[in-house]
Amino acid sequence: MSEERTRVARDFIQAIPHARALGMQLEEIGDGSAEILMPYDPRFVGDPQTGVIHGGAVSALMDTCCGAAVMSHPDLPSVTATIDLRIDYMRPATPGQTIRTRATCYHLTRSVAFVRAVAMDEDADNPVATATGAFTVEATQK
Repeated sequence: MSEERTRVARDFIQAIPHARALGMQLEEIGDGSAEILMPYDPRFVGDPQTGVIHGGAVSALMDTCCGAAVMSHPDLPSVTATIDLRIDYMRPATPGQTIRTRATCYHLTRSVAFVRAVAMDEDADNPVATATGAFTVEATQK
């Protein structure tokens, strides 16, 4: 993947207000794949008794990472939007730990990109959540 495309993806993610507010950091981006981190922040705790991060923050992380994976696909223009995203929560993220999401765009049609993702904390063998989604694909003007 070109350095220019990586820069565009990083700038795009930083331009999204909720991504900035949640402290999302683009860790890796490649041809149809992305990895984004969200460091633990007590402001995003959904249950003060346990310290577990709110599911909405995890959802936002997964959606953003899936979109980045779609945008990085070599056969895709840089514009996309979520059509559908199903997230299955497996367990609460461990309080105090960074949540990392990896997403892969595994299939493209003329109008839809299909993506899979997994969110994990330090226990990478025991996912926090998985996701499957569909994203728009817009033809580029050449």
